[in-house]
Amino acid sequence: MHQYWFFIGNFPIRAYSTLFALAFILGVGVTLYFTKASGKEEYLDNMMDLAPLLLIGGLVGARFWQVFFFDWHFYSHHPGQIIAIWHGGLSIQGGVVGALIAGALYAWKKKLPFWELADLAAPGLILAQAIGRDANLMNGDAFGGPTGGNFGLLYPVGTIARDTFGNKPLWPAEVWEGQFDVILFAFLVILKLRKWPSGVLFLTYVALYNLARFFLEYLRGDSPRFLFHWTAAQWSSIVAVLLAVILMIWRIYRARGEKGADEELPGDQN
Repeated sequence: MHQYWFFIGNFPIRAYSTLFALAFILGVGVTLYFTKASGKEEYLDNMMDLAPLLLIGGLVGARFWQVFFFDWHFYSHHPGQIIAIWHGGLSIQGGVVGALIAGALYAWKKKLPFWELADLAAPGLILAQAIGRDANLMNGDAFGGPTGGNFGLLYPVGTIARDTFGNKPLWPAEVWEGQFDVILFAFLVILKLRKWPSGVLFLTYVALYNLARFFLEYLRGDSPRFLFHWTAAQWSSIVAVLLAVILMIWRIYRARGEKGADEELPGDQN
């Protein structure tokens, strides 16, 4: 684990920042690839226009979520740290919400099919999240709690994990989440081989990611706990899973209804 790759003079080149940039570039590249591979070349320019908007929306949402939903107790006492995103503290869930809002506003303004664009972006999004968890590992944040044994991750001096738990071995929560993200990416690629109602692929990503996140949160050691000893991320995960399932059912039934209506239309009479 290295927080810094090297220094240019006194300026540090941080592993967190470079891996975050790599995650963004890879996510955009994968999205453009699947947009073209799906025969949706007409959306390539839109996806390029969307990329910086999603980045800005994602960053704002990720920081807002982290500060006000996940760790307000800390930031309320250290307001100067709110802008210090180079120390970590970007919520994936908040980033997805922020990017969703930015994407929905863009689609509405350009009169584009939001759910279709979301489906195209889903594989790239989850792969970017996997790289993002590597950034967390290198930075020593989003860490697990003590394993209680002689196995687990040992974080170096200077990381938040080390400052919190000392030299205790910790659960590799962020590592396992990143590995699950890669598996989910492969699963979404397989799902793309079949035709689904628009929105189903994206909502599958939302449901499965948040379901896994809910259980992995039990291993986390960096988040305060509330009712039922759940973290804020667990509560937002439950809400996300329920909303995704409800919306998925709605999208499927709506698609079936539209298909049935088309089949009932009378054919040409000769």
